[in-house]
Amino acid sequence: MSDQTLPEGASPRMHRFGQWISRRIVRIPFRVHVHGVERIPRTGPVVMVANHSSLLDGPLLIGMLPRNAVFLIKQEMFKGPLGWFLRQIGQIGVRRGEADRTPLLTAVRVLKAGGLVGVFPEGTRGSGDAENAQHGAAWLARASGAQVLPVAVRGTRRPEGRGRRLLPRIDVLFGEPVALPAGKGRTGLVSATEAVRNELVELIAELDRLVADHREDDVRGKRA
Repeated sequence: MSDQTLPEGASPRMHRFGQWISRRIVRIPFRVHVHGVERIPRTGPVVMVANHSSLLDGPLLIGMLPRNAVFLIKQEMFKGPLGWFLRQIGQIGVRRGEADRTPLLTAVRVLKAGGLVGVFPEGTRGSGDAENAQHGAAWLARASGAQVLPVAVRGTRRPEGRGRRLLPRIDVLFGEPVALPAGKGRTGLVSATEAVRNELVELIAELDRLVADHREDDVRGKRA
């Protein structure tokens, strides 16, 4: 049976299997702490936007969501067996730097069916501080009427100059869903994109404070 909250050709059974792998296998080498999961809308169209600093971000996030999740992923990942698996679980390939609306229109159909689409607005991996944002996430939300769910991730990127870490801690904070400001044309899209970036920047700062507090508590605990 098809599921309209997944792209055409995807397998709901394989999607559930992919989420099981994320929850049971991908998380094994890490100490993962998830905050604010109750803020995730269980139904309705949602564009989830997350900062991006590691290839781990997507595989970890998909298993944290209590519903189907379709991510926009760079087309280079869709090769060989991995590409087949990504298509089966409903992920969408996008070509960076090319004016191709086909993936976006596929994502809009998922959203209009009440689905959730995950986007990394920075467009590529970086420091994870959301220093810039592409227009795709805002365009999707405006085209579908979806809410925007910001998500901040810390700990997936290995610090510069550090070797392999033993059970590194990863923190994920889900923010409150928001509606983007109304506005027409290019000006409205630019304004909505900046609103997306601001939501992410504020949530990242909140998560950094939360992580710092936990570290202080750990230090106090060891001293005691």
